[in-house]
Amino acid sequence: MIDKTIAFGSVHNERENEMREILITVYEALREKGYNPINQLVGYILSEDPTYITTYNNARSLIRHVDRDELLQMLVKSYLAD
Repeated sequence: MIDKTIAFGSVHNERENEMREILITVYEALREKGYNPINQLVGYILSEDPTYITTYNNARSLIRHVDRDELLQMLVKSYLAD
């Protein structure tokens, strides 16, 4: 058995990075399919209706791995940090 200790901040940063990568992938899939990615993502975040997200490149499945509350927290934190 391997004894690993992971600092909380490290886990938190990993989760933010994972969400960022998912958003980038979903954004690119929406753009490639000719949608306005920002409008589609906002629609999804507000309604949690997965039909706002294309199935192209597995984007719809990926976005479901992101908790809306966590995503909103990350977005507000990022917005205020700039």
